[in-house]
Amino acid sequence: MSESTDEPPLPDETGRPEAARVSSPARSIIVVDVLRGWPLDVPGADVVTSSAYLTEPRYAAGPGTKVFNLCRSYRYQTAGYYVSLLAAARGHRPLPSVATLQDLRLAPIIRLAGQELDELIQRSLSRIISERFELSIYFGRNLAKRYDRLSLALFNQFPAPLLRVSFRRSEEDWMIDAVRLIGAGEIPTSHHDFVIEQASRYFARAPRRPRNDTERARYDLAILHDPDEDMPPSDTKALGRFVEAGRQLGIRCEMVEKDAYGRVAEYDALFIRETTAVNHHTYRFARRAVAERMVVIDDPESILRCSNKVFLHETLVRHRLPTPATVVFSEDTADGVEREIGFPCVIKQPDSSFSRGVTRVNSADEFGPRIVELFKDTELLIAQEFVPTEYDWRIGVLGGEPLFACRYFMARGHWQIVHRAGRRVRTGPVETLAVDDVPKGIVPLGVRAAGLIGDGLYGVDLKLIDGRPTVIEINDNPNIDSDVEDRVLGDELYLRLMRHFFARLEDRRR
Repeated sequence: MSESTDEPPLPDETGRPEAARVSSPARSIIVVDVLRGWPLDVPGADVVTSSAYLTEPRYAAGPGTKVFNLCRSYRYQTAGYYVSLLAAARGHRPLPSVATLQDLRLAPIIRLAGQELDELIQRSLSRIISERFELSIYFGRNLAKRYDRLSLALFNQFPAPLLRVSFRRSEEDWMIDAVRLIGAGEIPTSHHDFVIEQASRYFARAPRRPRNDTERARYDLAILHDPDEDMPPSDTKALGRFVEAGRQLGIRCEMVEKDAYGRVAEYDALFIRETTAVNHHTYRFARRAVAERMVVIDDPESILRCSNKVFLHETLVRHRLPTPATVVFSEDTADGVEREIGFPCVIKQPDSSFSRGVTRVNSADEFGPRIVELFKDTELLIAQEFVPTEYDWRIGVLGGEPLFACRYFMARGHWQIVHRAGRRVRTGPVETLAVDDVPKGIVPLGVRAAGLIGDGLYGVDLKLIDGRPTVIEINDNPNIDSDVEDRVLGDELYLRLMRHFFARLEDRRR
């Protein structure tokens, strides 16, 4: 049974997206794939295409702007994904957020309905006699008032403008079968007036803050690692020193692997020492830990922000931090790379790491063939001016304070620190310095850049270009290896990290 009738298909998209209707950003923006055939006229909101929002500079302004993302697809690195991602980078307030998009991809998260929500589901659906039911949720509401509480509870669990939740009866109880985002084209015509009313109501609503739960007094920390990873962020010896530092401070550390996902809630804190990525179990661990009110490094927001170079570029530009000349481009705007940056330049996939998805293009003749392959997995690429240097600086930052400083030299005979040739991986030497011995301006800039992401553990990569420190990127999962990053501080480096966990756990306990 469903509360809705047959629904119209999504509007067809033909040709290039139509131009946006506005001349400057509004406080509320609805982002769609195409303007033609848009069925809703919502007062107080401008409707723009995803193409315009992603590429036109005027939409990068206006911190605090509410962005309602109603694209047809939110899959990883589609236009819908980037609308929510860049909205956050620009200081806008996207709905849904990228965190919500990821939650909806993860079946275990969908099934994390607590007892209170489960009881609400059973009460709300108790009168339904069929075996299946669908609930359409528009900005937290449903047409039938009897489903108001359930709709709001599900909206709070998965904040998104337009949701459709499918339920099925299992013996005597109702269960959530699926939760998905829907496009405006899936809204029945008879629901349009209600959706407009709810959208208008929501535009003026202030965001809520979650309540803090009381933390347990005993501190157990899970350190997530992969013993088979070829380039882990910490080697075995360093992991052992983390465990010992925790023991000295009264924190019991346990090494766990990805099969421990179901046991995350048994710990007070999670320390991820495995290379992180959005489409990866490390992100699922981080999300689950946050849901359990644990102290987490790397937290899921940091993973989302640092793993995508498009987000980082927008964030650094917005806060006016010095960066190399950079252009974010799509297949339609690729011809601007030669004009704005020229060759040679470095082309990067947004989620590239350890030299994967990064290539140097020396001429216009090389450019076209190289980007064809890179565009297979993403709708946006990044072009950055090529600035050859002997080494990059890495400033480790923890809780807003500098932790270590290293110079990472390029691999011998190559322009990158990490050079992959088939299965062979070569890296350059590393020189660790005392933070006070780093040339002027580098450490403060690194600390400031890390602060744009959060207050956890970060590694900020910088170059000196014409004597001026310049931010290259920010990493949420910086290397801390024995006899490398700890060469100056020794055991004190590991103790500082554990003190950071201990202090945050104490704060939550109080």
